[in-house]
Amino acid sequence: MPDGSTMAPVLRVEDLSVRFVRRNVDVPAVNGVEFALQAGETLTILGESGSGKSVSLKAMMGLLPEYARISGKIWLNGQDMLSLPPAELMKIRGGAVSMIFQEPMAALDPVYTIGQQIAETIVQHDDCDRSTAMKRARDLLEMVKIPSAERRLKNFPHEMSGGMRQRAMIALALACKPSVLLADEPTTALDVTVQIQILLLLRQLQQELGMAIIFVTHDVGAAAEISDRIAVMYAGRFVETGTTRQVMKHPRHPYTQGLLSSTVHGGMRGQPLETIPGTPPNLAQLPPGCAFAPRCRYVEPACRADGIPVVVTTDGAMARCVRATALEPA
Repeated sequence: MPDGSTMAPVLRVEDLSVRFVRRNVDVPAVNGVEFALQAGETLTILGESGSGKSVSLKAMMGLLPEYARISGKIWLNGQDMLSLPPAELMKIRGGAVSMIFQEPMAALDPVYTIGQQIAETIVQHDDCDRSTAMKRARDLLEMVKIPSAERRLKNFPHEMSGGMRQRAMIALALACKPSVLLADEPTTALDVTVQIQILLLLRQLQQELGMAIIFVTHDVGAAAEISDRIAVMYAGRFVETGTTRQVMKHPRHPYTQGLLSSTVHGGMRGQPLETIPGTPPNLAQLPPGCAFAPRCRYVEPACRADGIPVVVTTDGAMARCVRATALEPA
């Protein structure tokens, strides 16, 4: 994914592939994902459920089950994470790279208070005493704008609202000042007002801390709000990448066009909502050629042949489509 920067990326992923092999079933969930991420930059991975977005993040964190087969390279601050022994990976996970999970009620431990969970992370990674860690936990809750932070330290997750739990999860993820933050659909379970608050909070914290963010979502509106660049994912591959403006204003891949057309916005009153026909493919039985071909309105014989071209346009965007050059803006 071209980014035009001469600075060394804080995170670089090369030919990342993930296969789930179990009971004679081989499922290719991620296929040859590549990108580079600069400090202070937000990359959004956009796509439907089952496209491989969350699997990609968990591969970067080393959180996939034993039957997952991972290949490729994941360079974090110049260090290949896939080659690290488990003990070294534990030091990096939660420290240099951290993750906000999709559902905080499931990710937070129900038998420990919020303060205990944040303090434990700080003690493990920064080797400080419990009292100092608890003070930092309070400061983190204040930073993510949780009111009455001192009192909230003693709350259990079930004693907080969904929005407050998500803020607490963000505080936990930021406890050790990561250089890369992975956000796995952090606003999905929240109402619209709280979603906007969380997105604005992430942007503000990114500016203050200078961290890079990978934001995973199927929400086009959220992607437009927070992204510097967007990678559209389908059936385990990036089918289109570019700056937010390139992808939103001049989508080149038919799947991206379908996602944008099926999104409700303010100027659509009285107009029918377009949909993408069909369903995402079974990853264990991907069709030949372009995986989107069975759902594409522009399908032609070349789409069902192997070797779908990857077209990089003059303005730096990429599309994996036989029609990509015809879809360039005038």
